[in-house]
Amino acid sequence: MPYFRLGSTYSRWDGTQQLAGIDADELMKALSDDLMQNGDLDLALQRLFRWGFDRQDGERMPGLQDLMRRLKERRQEQLNRYDLGSIIDDVKAKLQEVIDTERGGIERRLEEGRARLGEQEPGGEQAPSGEAGQDAERHAAEGQALPRGQDGAAGRDGAAGEDGTGHESDPSGRRSAGQEGAAAAAGQTGGGAPSGSSDEGPYDADLHRLLEQLAGKKLDQLGGLPDDPAGAIQGLQNYEFMTPEAHRQFQELLAMLQQQVLQSTFQGMQQALGQTSPEDVAEMRKMLGDLNEMLEAHRRGDDPNFDQFMHKWGHHFGNDVKSIDDLIDRMGRQMQAMQQLMQSLSPEQRGQLEGMMQAILQDPGLQQEMSRLGENLGQMTTPSDWRRRFQFSGDESMSLAEATRMMGRLNEYDELEKDLKGVGDWNDLAALDDEKLRDLLGDEEGEQVDQLRQLAKLLEDAGYIKEGKRGYELTPQGVRKIGEKALTDIFQTLNRDRLGQHDLRATGGAGERTDSTKEYEFGDPFLLDLPRTVMNAVQRDGVGSPVRLDPRDFEVYRTEYSTRSATVLMVDMSRSMLYNGCFVAAKKVALALDSLIRSKYPRDELSIIGFSSVARELKPAELPSLDYNEYNYGTNMQHGFQLARQILGRHKGSNRQVIVITDGEPTAHFDEGGKVRFAYPPQPKTFRETLKEVVRCTRDGITINTFMLERSPYMVQFINDLMKINSGRTFVATPDRLGEYILVDYVANKRKWIG
Repeated sequence: MPYFRLGSTYSRWDGTQQLAGIDADELMKALSDDLMQNGDLDLALQRLFRWGFDRQDGERMPGLQDLMRRLKERRQEQLNRYDLGSIIDDVKAKLQEVIDTERGGIERRLEEGRARLGEQEPGGEQAPSGEAGQDAERHAAEGQALPRGQDGAAGRDGAAGEDGTGHESDPSGRRSAGQEGAAAAAGQTGGGAPSGSSDEGPYDADLHRLLEQLAGKKLDQLGGLPDDPAGAIQGLQNYEFMTPEAHRQFQELLAMLQQQVLQSTFQGMQQALGQTSPEDVAEMRKMLGDLNEMLEAHRRGDDPNFDQFMHKWGHHFGNDVKSIDDLIDRMGRQMQAMQQLMQSLSPEQRGQLEGMMQAILQDPGLQQEMSRLGENLGQMTTPSDWRRRFQFSGDESMSLAEATRMMGRLNEYDELEKDLKGVGDWNDLAALDDEKLRDLLGDEEGEQVDQLRQLAKLLEDAGYIKEGKRGYELTPQGVRKIGEKALTDIFQTLNRDRLGQHDLRATGGAGERTDSTKEYEFGDPFLLDLPRTVMNAVQRDGVGSPVRLDPRDFEVYRTEYSTRSATVLMVDMSRSMLYNGCFVAAKKVALALDSLIRSKYPRDELSIIGFSSVARELKPAELPSLDYNEYNYGTNMQHGFQLARQILGRHKGSNRQVIVITDGEPTAHFDEGGKVRFAYPPQPKTFRETLKEVVRCTRDGITINTFMLERSPYMVQFINDLMKINSGRTFVATPDRLGEYILVDYVANKRKWIG
């Protein structure tokens, strides 16, 4: 059935479709946020294949959690589809069909007898008289046939199947009195059809009365059969059928049920279950005896002679059983499925099924060996889930063998779900049973798991990650790709706003030309747009030659001033940044600035400093993988400004700045001995030592711009003192708008139109 979604048509997977390939760039964008948040590439990759991601085309790449959800849905579909009680109901219906066939046959015999009696005695029914009539009444009352030679009909062999009544003959060739009586009274011939021709002998009222009495007893027996299928089966096994068709139906039902019972215990056997003749049952009994002896020897620690057993009986079990452990596992699963089936039935249904199975397997030796097998397997397996109950709620019927297979199927669903839950790394993902996964979920889901297995290799082949001693790690190319993603995320918001929110403080020299033009003015770079200049002259003087140019005709390309700057980004790495959820935003801004400068302003310089109790320079490649171990108590801005001043001192340009991202005031500084002193609430000396470094930065022409993520009284006091010393600006921001503010300010200070 097709699915429709906003103009697109979707159809069920049939194995011919091709799943859209995953692009390495798409993967990097999908895992970048997780990597920025937690700093562990291996964990980010694991979460990616566990939870999946939304693709750029609007589709979803499912992860293991999605597959587990689908697995539960498929499992529930089976429970919602079938009616477990139909196992009993189906047997009841077939038994009722046998009974109805027998009743209908009896009624048909009576009708045929009446018709024959009417043909042979036109004057109406005659009462039996004399010795023959008395014998007929006596034998009818005893349920027996008339003695041979006393009546022509009584002396004939009426056969159905082997003996004319649907029953096997006595080994001596004789039939019971009841069988003779049924055949004679029914007027059967050797083919089981009623005799109707005149050469078959007379059919008188005595025989018809005998037939009616016998039919009445048979109908009483049928009416007295128990309601439960086990009792009905036992009753019909002791019942002598008058109708060959009913007897045939019952024998077929017994054979089918016996086969299902054996299959429910030995599912997977390839031969010898198609027939259930006495020879087949004897062979099964012998095989079970050898199997039990082998299992008991194995349990004792003796040589089980497994190869000898398989040489003799292996054709029953298939070629995939390679060891005795395989055999025990398979049969243990079957026993588990059978026990779960019993637990899933109601107590009444369970009792009926157990009784029915005992009635079907009448061979005492076979019952004994199967009971012995159950005890052996119970001692050699762990029955952890044997008492589990499944709730079926459907209406589709199923046989006993089908129900047992369904229990095994449901257990396979549960096992695959456990396997999916246990996937923790790439090795676990590769170890998943692909054949089982495709069998239970489908080929489409199998293809999706194959794609999940290839995620790391795809990124590795693209050059974004590499395998190191401690797992996967980002390459410089991968770091730049994450920076591009951060830059894109930030500018997606900026596109809605007006750029250039801040004034330009220094212009710098001429930069590259743009595609727009303007009339030449004195002092403009003479980047002449010749076609437009000539066209201006033609429009002024008209068509003709030569074309005479005038200074008023000159049109030149616009250019833009571009400043060269050196920037140090100081990122607070104290624990408060982690607890307040600010550090991820700061990392994203740092990577975005790095990507922006590398791609748009390659002449600029960007350095990154992380500071907490002390400050240190960070490489952009380190930012994505920074985790909680990097965070420490204390906000040592003094050391951060010292390090920033040293870095910027190596650059001779006039545009040098420090961008500080912090959520708190200075709480740590170096004392005279070079030791870090931490105190909260902050001490005045910490403020003084930090502001001394602000003064030194100001003397060197370094501008300090601060982005405050919190507005505590101590922070406001410190920022006010900083602004009195340095001419930089201060912004109050939130983590979700931090990148927007910084990048707008940076870009606005980089470009300005000339003219």
